[in-house]
Amino acid sequence: MNTIEYKRSSTAAEVIAAAYETPPMAYVRSFGCQQNANEGERIKGVLTDVGYGVCNSPEEADLILFNTCAVREHAEQRVFGNIGALKKLKEQNKGLIIGLCGCMAQQPHIVEKLRQSYSFVDIVFGVNGIDTLPELIARKLQSRRRVLDTPVERLDIVEEMPIRRDSSFRAWLPIMYGCDNFCTYCIVPYVRGRERSRTPEAILAEFRQLVQEGYKEITLLGQNVNSYGKGLPVPMDFADLLQMLCQVPGDYHIRFMTSHPKDASHKLIDVMAANPDHICNHLHLPVQCGSDRVLKEMNRHYTVEHYLELIDYARAKMPDITFSSDIIVGFPGETEEDFEMTLDLIRKVKYMQLFTFIYSKRTGTKAAVMPDPYTHKDKTERMARLLAAQDEIASEQVAALVGQTRTVLVEGFGRGDGLLNGRLRNNLVVEFAGDAALIGTEVQVELTGSRMAMLSGHMV
Repeated sequence: MNTIEYKRSSTAAEVIAAAYETPPMAYVRSFGCQQNANEGERIKGVLTDVGYGVCNSPEEADLILFNTCAVREHAEQRVFGNIGALKKLKEQNKGLIIGLCGCMAQQPHIVEKLRQSYSFVDIVFGVNGIDTLPELIARKLQSRRRVLDTPVERLDIVEEMPIRRDSSFRAWLPIMYGCDNFCTYCIVPYVRGRERSRTPEAILAEFRQLVQEGYKEITLLGQNVNSYGKGLPVPMDFADLLQMLCQVPGDYHIRFMTSHPKDASHKLIDVMAANPDHICNHLHLPVQCGSDRVLKEMNRHYTVEHYLELIDYARAKMPDITFSSDIIVGFPGETEEDFEMTLDLIRKVKYMQLFTFIYSKRTGTKAAVMPDPYTHKDKTERMARLLAAQDEIASEQVAALVGQTRTVLVEGFGRGDGLLNGRLRNNLVVEFAGDAALIGTEVQVELTGSRMAMLSGHMV
């Protein structure tokens, strides 16, 4: 791992300025996870740094850039559909530059497909090349040729990159990049590379700045935050990092994702319990399924017994903690008995929220070549049963909160006129009447009703 500091390319800025009569506009759209959302903000920051403005529609843009996700095949097909729709814009505006970056762009076969079938795509770069974007644009403008470089793994961590955040009160803060786990269903280690951690000093400096700027909610990001610290010159794990950040004075709270159960520790839970003013009482702990046999096939490196022990320890330390998780239904070879074990697990844990997915084959992963005798119909039927069970569990827990008064971070507008929505520290969403000026602030809300996983209330 090598840490380097971002340097503005004055040459690229001059080339860009000379190519346009007025400051050019960029439209950046990010697909997928929170890490991608944060990288989209950094793309906007780098583009602004070399003279671009940012616009909200492709029709206004001189540069259109899609920051992509490769976790599921459906996500890739969605991106290709959106790219195809840009062909007409390119025909109307020959000077329009169209680019693609992110996880999809890290796969050689995707770059080749763009080269052969999408002649109107001008620029492609991978997941760790945001700082190189100005030079790529300059190359395109000067040569009038496409810049579709074959992706290579780059392990540098680029610090001090400019950023244009989408929110004034919620911020993403990456603490590490890449993944070493190689779950058999997942493409992420192949496109994002091996794990590498930012230094505590760099994280702390960015965190302090966010607190000084008044951000109320700061979410620490990593493919597996619980393995933070590998390769650092000074020993520090994720629990140590959390404890260090909580010493920063200010009015803020911390979330983090994603946690891997194999690396989650009692020490982490102890730090959460010791800092209730700053760390949310919510833990997203993806289990994926409730069968030890399938977990082994997934290469997850924990058992259901170990997972439940973590849940029990967290509840003992923080009785009001809530849990969410990811579940994959229909992993190759998952039997009815395996699936029933998953249902049993969610009933034991009583998750407040579940993010559920039917298994999606990813070429290049080990699971893609595993025998899979069950049909898509079998899997959709199981999914329906899982969702019905989870709805019952969540509805009961959410309804139990009615009558309490809780602190809510107001995030935006609700579903009806005059309604706002916000999030509790336990990650649940509540709707209530209020003025738009409250967005970005914290208010006290009495919870008066519930519907499925949604609460309603009124300010007090």
